Amino acid sequence: MIEAIVFDLDGTLVDSDQALDDAFRACGVPDEEITHGHVLADECARLGITVDAYLAVYDPSKVRAFAGVDDMLSALDRRWAVCSNKRGEIGPLELDALGWSPEVALFADSFDGPKRLGPVLDALELGASEVLFVGDTDHDRLAASDVGCAFAWAGWNPRVQPGDGTVARRPADVMTLAAQLSG
Repeated sequence: MIEAIVFDLDGTLVDSDQALDDAFRACGVPDEEITHGHVLADECARLGITVDAYLAVYDPSKVRAFAGVDDMLSALDRRWAVCSNKRGEIGPLELDALGWSPEVALFADSFDGPKRLGPVLDALELGASEVLFVGDTDHDRLAASDVGCAFAWAGWNPRVQPGDGTVARRPADVMTLAAQLSG
């Protein structure tokens, strides 16, 4: 029985590409060097900039919910949480600006390295069989696999290149999938 749905934030619930890209550009990073879906500290190190410099120019007001996400979150009939590589200084600000109140929201500074679902499951007091994780990258899929929970690709993100597994084509499909997994 799926008791909770855990979502990645960037690329899953929100389209943050403009905010992320603009901050990198403001730090002097050429467009061809910008990629998505990484731990910020790792990406800043790769690009030769400091996290502090990046955060100083990051504008969370440029982040937008993907179409249908607000409706899906409003209609959820089960618990929900966020597990994200976004920095803890920014993630809660974005959730507040969007009017979202997940039961648990853990960000990059809650993990030793890339996001891990174990701490989220612990905070929810749920086992892996009770959780569906929805994300947009292969490392999201691997995070779900590491704890043994169900995973669905956020297929509404046009950048998603789903590998093996289930694809939710639109946000509303997540509720249908959770119901199917609950038997």
